[in-house]
Amino acid sequence: MIHQLLNTIAPVFIIILLGWGWARLKYNYDSPTITALVMNIGAPSLVFTSLSTLSISKSLVGQMGVASVVTLALTGVVGFVILKIIRLDVRSFLSPLMFGNIGNIGLSLCYFAFGPEGLALAIVVFAVYAIGTMTLGLWMYSGENNPVHLLKAPIVYSIFLALFFLLQGIEPPDWIIKTTRLLGDFTIPLMLFTLGVSLARLKITRLKRAIAMSFLRIGLGLGVGILVSHLLGLTGTARSVLIIQSSMPVAVFNYLLAEQYNRNSKEVAELVFMSTLISLLTIPLILHFFT
Repeated sequence: MIHQLLNTIAPVFIIILLGWGWARLKYNYDSPTITALVMNIGAPSLVFTSLSTLSISKSLVGQMGVASVVTLALTGVVGFVILKIIRLDVRSFLSPLMFGNIGNIGLSLCYFAFGPEGLALAIVVFAVYAIGTMTLGLWMYSGENNPVHLLKAPIVYSIFLALFFLLQGIEPPDWIIKTTRLLGDFTIPLMLFTLGVSLARLKITRLKRAIAMSFLRIGLGLGVGILVSHLLGLTGTARSVLIIQSSMPVAVFNYLLAEQYNRNSKEVAELVFMSTLISLLTIPLILHFFT
């Protein structure tokens, strides 16, 4: 079991550590350009290839999508109530509680733990959360409810195009699959490396609150993931993927939005850093008990 956990976790955190070391050594790294490359080319290619070539049933894809929506919604409701009770700004801190790092870390873990099937199911969750981030997440930080942002996101088009091929039972041309697979292959390593670079640039000043909120993000996600998987009858790899994805640390994207719209960005950055650090302890336990 320890050997299996190491095989799953080590590649993820080694690449993050390499990115962290790269930044600490003051080497140049153009994060905005790399992030744009990943979000506009790499991630859409990865999503298209994984979804359009799924060998699992369409009903399971639909069930996973519904489970993701329910998990996200329930996490948001519970998180909203908790923030009101402890009197923290909802617009600043609800998004970090809702949106974990299911892209950088979650996709990688599900791929290493369960192979192509795990990655495909994790991408279904990722697709739901990506749309949620670009609508609910953006609205919480900016106060603007403008769906036009979705129209600017290539990943949305890749989702619908992949679902078209999948639901129609049509295989995309081989040259398209080979191209998108090549482009998608650089996505996970670059996402992890960029996460490491981002973590190296973040600082912590309010340690106690950062620790408490980090455990809340991971614990809330874990609890909701277990509950939803039970209520919807998810089993096997699907159950494990939903639980793993829902219990990831705070996504870096929250910090970027908080910085852009001036919403307690320093504290959100602290949550990203501390929750990722804490996940070094929680991820092995979650993988041990739920895989």
